[in-house]
Parts: sequence; structure tokens; C-alpha cells
Amino acid sequence: MSFIRNYIGDRKFYRTVLGVAVPMMIQNGITNLVNLLDNVMVGTLSTEAMSGVSIVNQFIFIFNLLIFGAISAAGIFTAQYHGLGDNEGVRYTFRFKFIINAVAGALGVGIFALFDEQLIRMFLHTGSMEGDLELTLAYGQEYLLIMLAGLIPYAIAQAYASTMRETGETVVPMVASAVAVFTNFVLNCVLIFGLFGLPALGVKGAAIATVVSRGVELAVLLLWGYTHTKKCPYLVGALHSLYLPRSLFGRISVKGLPLMMNEVFWAMAMTFRNQCYSTRGLDVVAAQNISTTIVNLFSVVYLALGSAIAIIVGNELGAGKLEKARDSARKMMAFSIFCAVLMALLLVVTSMLFPRLYNVSADVRTLAAFMIIISAAILPFSAYAHAAYFTLRSGGKVLITLLFDSVYMWALVAPLVFVLSRFTDMNIHWLFIAGQSVEIVKCVFGSVLLSRINWAKQLVGEKGDS
Repeated sequence: MSFIRNYIGDRKFYRTVLGVAVPMMIQNGITNLVNLLDNVMVGTLSTEAMSGVSIVNQFIFIFNLLIFGAISAAGIFTAQYHGLGDNEGVRYTFRFKFIINAVAGALGVGIFALFDEQLIRMFLHTGSMEGDLELTLAYGQEYLLIMLAGLIPYAIAQAYASTMRETGETVVPMVASAVAVFTNFVLNCVLIFGLFGLPALGVKGAAIATVVSRGVELAVLLLWGYTHTKKCPYLVGALHSLYLPRSLFGRISVKGLPLMMNEVFWAMAMTFRNQCYSTRGLDVVAAQNISTTIVNLFSVVYLALGSAIAIIVGNELGAGKLEKARDSARKMMAFSIFCAVLMALLLVVTSMLFPRLYNVSADVRTLAAFMIIISAAILPFSAYAHAAYFTLRSGGKVLITLLFDSVYMWALVAPLVFVLSRFTDMNIHWLFIAGQSVEIVKCVFGSVLLSRINWAKQLVGEKGDS
């Protein structure tokens, strides 16, 4: 009975959790489903086209997590200010997000424009009979050049969407994302293959579709936000000035720098791990692209539940309900693991089906299916680690999350796969198992941190404490 009381909530609890998480699941699910369809469309062109796009998207992934890290610290304060009912505090945190994201977007454009070839070549290795490396490079550069136009709109959209979610308005970001991915899908069909008399643009068409869809997402958020200021009172006058109270700026920065560093360094470590896998040949790049796209689709449930922990627990901490926050976090972590087990079983059952959608060799399909099965086995452990990360973060333990997330990746995972890929003849199957299975060790680390650290802290005081 004590187990049920500690780890299983009542109907009201799950209604609250699902009310926050389901819109994010739908939003991320639609996004990843369309990404899968887009991936299949590009995959019908050639292995080189799919691999070039996949390589570039790994660097876009780093940029996206830079944006996520940039707004995460402010998001901690946003959730707690909203829990306290302080609209002025929320307004300042939104302003912080807007400024930092605009700057980060401009920096991303500059870096990718200057170092495009050097970045893409890091993933181009001989070692298999699959694909032309120079053609893959050309496709990657072509795709990246167009994608640069969408970086700043994406960054600004996240400032609006994250603030809406953290203040309880999760449906609008979901709708904006759904409209965007529908736009992306339709334009992909038209531009990649040249429907309705338009020229077939291939990889260029995929990039144009993505850029347009990001502009559409931002437009929907702006239109709704500024026509519903009663639901978004923090937007009123938010950009009339760039002023931020020095004390709040300092507190967000103290929390924000470690979070930003964590997201960027974690993404770089993940990309480095994938680069180590790529030393076994271009067919590995293609297979991993297939498996990652599919696994991401099945991961939306536990990823959304992790974000829900940050919002629900953050609101409870802001309201000073520390014991309730601890109880909610514990039950949401258990629910996240349960859902991940179900998703893992579905992944295993369908692992042989998805790779058949791609125009690649039989060897690539077989390797992709293997990677899907291994990733499915690790999924419940990833769910626990993800939930532990957001639990620690909700109470402002940003240095601990830095240690738990990116430092762990660079201290253990990156050296392991580097040594195995460079100094042994280990085949990709065992290399992939070694690189993925260290997530289990991370769960042990997370359990120790949660049991020994008092993470449940109220970071904001009375209203007006800005």
C-alpha cells in the first residue's frame, strides 16, 4: 500500500498531469511524425541526399538545444512567478528569453555560414560501399544554406511558446506547431517532388519547406498572443523596452549559464557520439538517421512528461507547496517510466517495418532495425534520467543538472565511444550497444542525486520580488 501511495496518484492527479502533457505529446508527436514522413521523402532521393540532410540536422539539433538552454533558466522563474500570480515577473522573464534567443539565433547563422564544410566533413568517412562522400557534402551544404533563414524565427517562436506553456496555455503552442508541420509536409510534397507543375527541388525543397513552416509557427503564436492579452497579460508592453531588473537578470543568468552550457555541451556530446559511430561508414550514418527519426517519434510521451514535471512541480514550488512538489515529482517519474515501457514494446514490434519505407540497401535497413531494438531496450532508462533531470531543474539545481547531464556525457560516454571507435576494430553493432547502454549507469547516478539532495526549493518570494 505504501508503494501505491508513494508512486501512484489518483484520477485527479493524472487528469492534471495529462492536461499539461498531452498537448505537448500531440505537438511533439505531430512534429516527429511529419519529420518521419519528410525523412522518408528525402530518403527516396538517394542515400547521399538523406545522409547530407541528416548530418546537417545534427548541427541544427545543437542549435535547437542552445535555444532550449537559453530559455530554460528563465522558464524556471516563469513557472514559479505564474504559480505566485506575478504577471510582472513573468513579463520580465519573457523579455529575457526574447533578447537571448534573438542573439543566439544571429550567432547560429554566423557560425553555420562560416564553417559549413568543416562541420559536415567530420561525418564523412570511408568504411562501407554505401554512398558518395563528396555528393553527400554537396547535398549537406545546399540544405544548410537555406536552413539558415529559419534559425532566428525558430528562436523567437520558442520564447513565446515556452512562456505560454509555463503559464498554463499549452494548447496554443500545440496548434501553432501543428499548423507549421502541416505546412512543412504539404510544401515538402510539392517542392521535393515538383508537384502541380513546379520544378522538383529535392533537398532544396525540403529546406525551403522547413524555413517557411517556422515562419508560419511564429506568425500563429504572435497572432494569438497579441489578440488574447487577457490570457497573456505579460505580453502587454513586454517589448516596449529591453529593461530587466538587475537582481532578476543576475539570478536568471546565474541559473541560465549552467543550463545553456549543459544543453549545448550535451548536444555536442551526442553529436560527437554519432560522429564516432560514423567512422564505420556512410551506411551507419544512413541507418542511424532512420532509427533516430523513428525512436524520436516513440519518445514524445516521456519527453512531454519530463516537461510537465518542470511546469507542474515548478508551479507548486513557486506557491510554496514543497511537500506536494516532491510527491508530484515522484509519481510523475513513475508514470513516465511506465509509459516508456509501453512505447519500447511498440518499437520492438515495429522495428522491422519502418526501415522498409526508405530507398536504401538491405544492409542499411537491417542495421537500422537493430539500432531501433537497442534504443527501445534503453527507452525506460532514458525516461527515468529525463524525469530526474527536470525534477532537479525545477528546484533550480542547475549546477547539479550540469554535472548529471553534460559532464556525465563528456566524462564517460564520449571517451568510451571515442576509444572504442578509434583504437579497436569493434563492429558497429557492439559499438552502438556500448554507446547506448551507459544510460543505465546515468540512472543510478540520478537516483543517488535525488535521494541525497534537497532539490525542492522556492526561488521566488512575494509578488513584486523581481
